[in-house]
Parts: sequence; structure tokens; C-alpha cells
Amino acid sequence: MATFVGNEQGFTVHEGREILQVEAWGPNSARVRSTWGPSITGTPGTALGEPAASRPVVEVSDGTARLRNGDLVVDVTANPGGGFLQFPPLVRFSRADDGRALLSEQSPHFTSPPQRRYTQGAGTTYGCEVTFNPSPGERIYGLGQHQHGLFDQKGAIIDLIQRNTEVCIPFALSNRGYGFLWNMPGVGRVEFGANRTRWVADAARQLDYWVTTAPTPAGIVSQYSQATGLPPMLPAWASGFWQCKLRYRYQEELLEVAREHKRRGLPLSVIVVDYFHWSRQGEWRFDSTEWPNPQAMVDELREMGVELMVSVWPTVNPNSENHAEMDRRGLLVGNVRGLPLNLPFWDKGDDGQVFVRFYDSTNPEARRYVWDKVTQGYRRYGIRAFWLDACEPEMRPEDPESNLYYLGRGNEVQCAYPREHARGFAEGLWADGEKDVMLLCRSAWAGSQRYGAAVWSGDIDSTFEALAAQIPAGLNIGVSGIPWWTTDIGGFKGGDPTTPYFRELIVRWFQFGTFCPLFRLHGVREPGPLVGSGQTGAPNEVWSFGDEAYGIISEQLRLRERLRPYVMEQMATASATGVPPMRALFLEFPDEAPAWEVADEFMFGPDILVAPVTQHGARERDVYLPEGASWLDAWTGEPVEGHGWAKAPAPLERIPVYLRRGGALNALSGGSK
Repeated sequence: MATFVGNEQGFTVHEGREILQVEAWGPNSARVRSTWGPSITGTPGTALGEPAASRPVVEVSDGTARLRNGDLVVDVTANPGGGFLQFPPLVRFSRADDGRALLSEQSPHFTSPPQRRYTQGAGTTYGCEVTFNPSPGERIYGLGQHQHGLFDQKGAIIDLIQRNTEVCIPFALSNRGYGFLWNMPGVGRVEFGANRTRWVADAARQLDYWVTTAPTPAGIVSQYSQATGLPPMLPAWASGFWQCKLRYRYQEELLEVAREHKRRGLPLSVIVVDYFHWSRQGEWRFDSTEWPNPQAMVDELREMGVELMVSVWPTVNPNSENHAEMDRRGLLVGNVRGLPLNLPFWDKGDDGQVFVRFYDSTNPEARRYVWDKVTQGYRRYGIRAFWLDACEPEMRPEDPESNLYYLGRGNEVQCAYPREHARGFAEGLWADGEKDVMLLCRSAWAGSQRYGAAVWSGDIDSTFEALAAQIPAGLNIGVSGIPWWTTDIGGFKGGDPTTPYFRELIVRWFQFGTFCPLFRLHGVREPGPLVGSGQTGAPNEVWSFGDEAYGIISEQLRLRERLRPYVMEQMATASATGVPPMRALFLEFPDEAPAWEVADEFMFGPDILVAPVTQHGARERDVYLPEGASWLDAWTGEPVEGHGWAKAPAPLERIPVYLRRGGALNALSGGSK
């Protein structure tokens, strides 16, 4: 027989071995935790901060309990269905204003396992899962960033694990009016099936999830961002054009690229030193033979108005000067079985590959140690922009159950690694007096945004198909709380700048990238050595792709420069509310059905509608113009007649872009009001 006990913030239910706890957790939100363990406890690596004060209404009676927190109602009913088998209490979420059902746990078949399941694992952990009822017509968005090309992820199975190009942020937004955070940083999966939704954790001390509701999807994103941490304000230097390639090998080579930008009168905000600039992985400093005077480099770039960004990896070569101390002090990721060798990779001073290790970002002492080394190696020159590459962490073989962290085993906590890695750098920069922090990261977890984590989409292919997949990827990660996002313009691998295909691709990608939150060129171009510490690709500067492409691309750089005040306005909105600059149409037009379906357009802030061209050879495309606004042609400033679907011209020199009439901009060719 279930026992219900109420308190000021919620209630607890005891049923057999299980303890179920429901609490108000921020505006219109509730946190649900349950376990077979001795008590409800803190979740290692939780994404949730302390909840804002609320005054929920709690009602407890025999066999039922209700929590009303603003617009959200949570009902728990004992022994659903009254069958002869005793099932755990059933949890249901609804809207307070009209009683509309949002989400409900699935009542089990009388011979099946319960809707909340626990399988004893190692130590105090369990394999945990919970199933929810399907809802006809439901659409699901968010879940971080993936390369499956899906916008609506209903019907998908998503692995909850970090991989290169696959960013696990287990927050889902439903068109039924709720947001759901799986507040468990371990490995698992979610299945958005036609017959059930199932969330699975391979290892956890308890089930832990959070539900919120709001009248609009933008309100849901905002409440989620506030619960997990709003982003800081984007530094102004990050809003312009970033030049990067894999890789500039020498100091003078990099400086000459920046000087050429200035000679040509091309805008440039950031230039990047990629990997293998170091002496060895895990020494976090420049190789003095290739970068002889970092201070002079930083100073010259600053005089040109250019910020230097440096790639910093979390890996440690066993032959590096810091490995022995880090190993002795327990600052590296350990393991339960086998040797602690995490990733076969190339490095300076070694013939062939060497097994490098990862430092343990979940260990506060390890974060401080790495930051101290980064301070000695980079911060001493005034460098404040860091690229946190390979921070999933990407390990071979993929065996998180064997990995041992300060917070627990990998299968329980590993997805939080990139967030904690960013945390160490953000806290170090803030302690140094840097107010506006921005870190470029290849991976993230829920709450990474509060540490200034920007995410790019990883090592994707240089194809039109890959370009098309980036639009839903960017829209979904924006829904997932990460407002600062970008791609490798042109794709990372497989692009030959001498071919007509790639030259068209790079033009179309630049036209898309101009309207991304961050505007960044990167990639390894062919031909060039593809592996080893001598790796460098073919030229990857904006003048490297032929005269026709250069003419179009240079105009994109100048357009982005004119847009920077508008970009910074959207960044201020993101910092204050969590609503991203790159927005799915439904964030602006939630009452229009096509806004929930269109996967290849987006709003850039409230006033710019962008329709990228993602097909090779295309010179027109279908565009949906929402009925909730009147539109101007962005290139002429002339009004556009009608709404809904239309065929828009898309010559190579431009993509279809529209401005909200009465908004902040008149025409992109002439700047803003």
C-alpha cells in the first residue's frame, strides 16, 4: 500500500522498495526523482541549479497526491487500474488552466514490468528506465545536435552519449506544450516510438527528470535555460568573421593570413591556432620552434582588431612532462579493467600513434591543475579565446562502463565531461577578471551554456547533403539551450577547392554561415597530409576558391560586418532569456502548423527569415513565409505580396532572405535603420 507524505514544496510516495519524490522546481516546473535505494539523493553532475522560489499548492489524500506549481499540475495515483498486481504509482502532467494533458507515464500491461524499472548494477547504481504514453500528432525537438537530418525527432531512437558530431543534451520540447529534461549525465538512449516513449539510463543512482510548461515554445526554452543556467553575454569580438583552417603550422604563416585580410580590406575578428601547435599533448604551451614569439603575435593581431583563439585538447601524452604528476595525483580518467589508455592518436616526438589519456574534468582539482598550466602556457600572453576540441571525450574503444571519473563510472556520468571541461576554463577566466567568456566546444551537455560554451557541429563532410543536415542540427541545439552555434563553413573533410562542386558548396555554405550565431570558416582541404603532427591541408582562405567565389564570399563578410549590431542585440536576448538567435520558425510563429514542419528555413532573431540553398546546382527553392508577419525582400527592401509557400529565385550570388516589415532592418544591401 502506497504511503503519501506532503511538504511545502511537494510530496514523497513510498511503495514497496521504491521511493518517489515530486517537487516544485522553478516556475511552472517540477522535478521527479525515484529510486530503489535507501533515499532520494543528489544526482552526480546534475544540470539543475537551485530552484527559484515558488509557492506550490500540495494536496495529499489516500492513494493520490497533486502538486500545482503555476501552470503545471502533477498528479500521482497509487496502483493504477486497481489490478491484482501492485504497480508503482503513476505520474501524470497537465496544464492548470484547462486541464489539458501534457505527458503521462504509461500504465503497464498487467503481466509486464512496471513503467519505472530498476536493474541492480555496479555498486549503488541501477539500470533505470521510464516509459510514457504516446500522443497522436506529437512532435519532438531538441535533444542536442545530431547528424541524422531530422527536425522533428518523433520516431527516432537517440543514443545518449557524446561523440564527434553527435552532441547529447537530453532536453526535449514537445508541440503539446511541455519541455522534458532527462537530468542524468550517464549513457543511455531515448526512444520516441509510436507506441511509447522510453528513456533509459545504463547506470544511475536514481531516476531524475524535470518537466516544465509555458504558453509558448519560446517560454519553454527560456524556463529550461533559466533552470540549467543562462549564458553570459557574447564578447563583441566573437560576432564577426573567424578565419581557421587545419592547420597553420607556423607563427609567420598565420600572421601573413591576417595581414592579407587587412590588405584586401576584408573584415576579420578571430583567427585560430589549431592543434599540434603544442610541444606535446598535455603540456599546454606553444612549440617554440614554430611559434617563437607568441606575445608579439598576440600584440600585432590586437592592433589589427583580431582576437587569437588557441585550440586546447584535454589529452595527455604519457611521454609529456605533466603525465607522471597527473597520474600520481589521480587527475586523469582511470579505468576499472584493462590499461588506462584512452585514445590512439598522433603527437609530436612520437613515431606513429601513441595512446594519450584524458584528464578528469569532473575532478575540481584536475580542472584547477589544467587551468594553471593553460595560464602559464597561453594566458600569460593575454590569450582569452580557447577552442576546447575533442572534449566528448572521444575514446577508443568506446567503453564508458570501464572509465572511472571523480564523479563515478563513465556509464553514470560521462556525458557531463564537456560541460565540466568548459567550467574549468570559464571559472579560470572569470577569476582572471574576464567578464565575457566564450569557449568553442565540440561537445556539450545540459547547462554547458552557463559556462559560455559555443558548439560547432564537428568533423562533418564537405557535401551538400551535410550542409542540409546542419540546419535542423542548429535549430535543435538552439532549442536545447545552446544559443551560440556554428559549423565548419565548407564542411571539415573531403573538400577540394579546385573543383566546381566544392566552389559552389563553399559559396552556399558561406551564405548560410553569415546568418549563423557564429560565422566561422574551417576545414582540412585536399590535397594535403591527412594524419600526423605535420598535418596541413590545402589553402582555406576566402581567396582560395577562385575569383567568382571570392567575389560572393567577400560580400558575405561585409554583410556580416553590417549585421554585427543586430547580432549583438540577439546575443543580449539570449543572455537574458535563453532564446537563441537561430530560431526554428515555431519559436516565432507557434500557431502556424507549417512552422513546426519546415526544417530548412530559420529565423535569425525576430526580424530575418533565412532560406539556405542546400542542393547542388539549384537556382531557386520553395520558401514558406509565415502569415504572422508581413515581409520585405531583404536585398531590395521591397514588400513581398502574399504569405505561405512560394517559389523564390536563388542565383548563385544570393539565397532567399526576408525581413519582417516594421522590424529593425530595411534592407541587407543598405544596412539597418
